[in-house]
Amino acid sequence: MRHSIILTLCAATLTLSACAKSTDEQIQEAIDDISASDAASLNEVMMTMGDPDEAVQHFSAAVSANPDRIDLQRGLAVSLIRANRVTDGIAVWNTVVALPDATNDDRVELAGAYIRVSEWDNAAATLNTVPPTHETFKRYRFEAMVADSRQQWDKADSFYQTAAGLTTTPASVYNNWGYSKLTRGAYREAERLFFDALRHDPSLFTAKNNLVLARGAQRNYTLPVVQMNQVERAQLLYTLALAAVKQGDVSIGKSLLADAIETHPRHFEEAVRALQALENNAVN
Repeated sequence: MRHSIILTLCAATLTLSACAKSTDEQIQEAIDDISASDAASLNEVMMTMGDPDEAVQHFSAAVSANPDRIDLQRGLAVSLIRANRVTDGIAVWNTVVALPDATNDDRVELAGAYIRVSEWDNAAATLNTVPPTHETFKRYRFEAMVADSRQQWDKADSFYQTAAGLTTTPASVYNNWGYSKLTRGAYREAERLFFDALRHDPSLFTAKNNLVLARGAQRNYTLPVVQMNQVERAQLLYTLALAAVKQGDVSIGKSLLADAIETHPRHFEEAVRALQALENNAVN
């Protein structure tokens, strides 16, 4: 009986020891998971929200310590692009796409980096390595821009249309598409697309400015009815004035410059210089 009790106690002790070991391992695993999660969160913040130069330093150090980690290589590439070190970013993206775990998204990002420095042939070649089944917003947006660079207008229009349908925030696509139409001289179509961009993002100033250019090219020198603050209004009047002067409507341009100077809440140096130059030319 005494032996039975001892054996039972020993068995209980072993069970408790095993449980304690298991619990310690679980705690360590939980700590490791938290550490990994924190590291992943930090990497995400550095890539998207952190100071670009600090992000480059962060990922450079991480890549040096873990050169085979493709996620860290991606982080470094993204950070370099954000820091306007595009050439360095392209080099790292090329490293990424050469790794075994590279994805089609990585190749699309490399193409986008090439587009930033107007290396259109490299961008096109990179996009050609992406299978047609990879249908994403970025892919079609970049395809449209490459087609634009080659003046393949039908292809560009088709790609822009597809890209706009693949995102819930298509303002930038409509703005790019409108600018494409503007460069082709299709001013009415450009104007419509800029209005579409502003319908999706009323704060997009580049679309407002491009819209004014499209109207000015048609000798329509009235500001469009869009959301704008006082500074934006002055800047758009300035853009419209330059468009008028370019069309040969100098007197209208001078009047618009005067309106821009009066509208701006502070000193509008560029408009003042432009008006003075026009007046000096008139005198001479």
